[in-house]
Amino acid sequence: MTTLTIRDFRPADAGAAAAAHTAGREHLLLTPEVFVWLNTRQAGGEHSRTFVAELDGEVVGSIRCGVVTGTTTKGVGYANGSVLPAYRGRGAFTALLAAAERHLVEHGVVELHSWVDDRPESLAFAAHRGFTEGRPAHFAGRDLTLPLPAATALPPGVGLRPATDWVDDPYPVFLIEADAIRDEPGEVEMDAADYEDWLRGAWARPDLDRELTVVAVVNGEPAAFTAVQTDGAHRYWSAFTACRREFRGRGLSKLAKAESLRRARAAGYRWAYTSNDATNAPMLAINAWLGYERCASERKFTKRLDG
Repeated sequence: MTTLTIRDFRPADAGAAAAAHTAGREHLLLTPEVFVWLNTRQAGGEHSRTFVAELDGEVVGSIRCGVVTGTTTKGVGYANGSVLPAYRGRGAFTALLAAAERHLVEHGVVELHSWVDDRPESLAFAAHRGFTEGRPAHFAGRDLTLPLPAATALPPGVGLRPATDWVDDPYPVFLIEADAIRDEPGEVEMDAADYEDWLRGAWARPDLDRELTVVAVVNGEPAAFTAVQTDGAHRYWSAFTACRREFRGRGLSKLAKAESLRRARAAGYRWAYTSNDATNAPMLAINAWLGYERCASERKFTKRLDG
């Protein structure tokens, strides 16, 4: 007899939950420390919750869900998770997904969004459970021991500075993200970014490396940045790259990303990873120039929860 239990996440589950999330996905970076942190913070109205699956008392997977914030669109939720490969096909993720859907319905979610690995078995699983397949996104990685593009002279008035320069007042960095995120490809318009939520979320992440997060300034004014998360040892993740609208077309994002990779290499990081929507041709071109090569893909799936 195998006993399956679905329950709320506890800090002691972090190692197993993170292992399930990254198993077979070297391109993903999620440490147990971050997993614990994610379950101690709460954006306004997010109602986030993490469930874990136990098989015979062993945590073999998890799912994190909540209401999408930062938008004026109501009733949209998310749920993403995974189960260790050796325990798949035994009902654990089906039960996790059902728990997440019940929680989200209680908080008014009518449309559920989830990212699914672009693998036949994963796509079939989602389709069988009522999800509709949507747009793709691609992961890419590069070995930082290989040569990087040579540094070039900066245009007049342009500087590249670490995010540590704004540690006492990060609001100018937030303004870049709040402007740029409105143009990010996606099904939901992100038109209501909140500074306090950003401080508690993106800026306060324990894996955010502010030395490697590079801000491009124009005549001293923050104009673009590339945000970087790391595991503190060998792996580097390009979390978000943004440029304010009035400064676009000058190559500032490209300069910031190249400088960040140089700093990461000097700091001893070995592997760099990133992800982009398949329609984001400008950023895909920048990453190709930086030496990234596609290593995996995923697809956005949606499901109506209102019948």
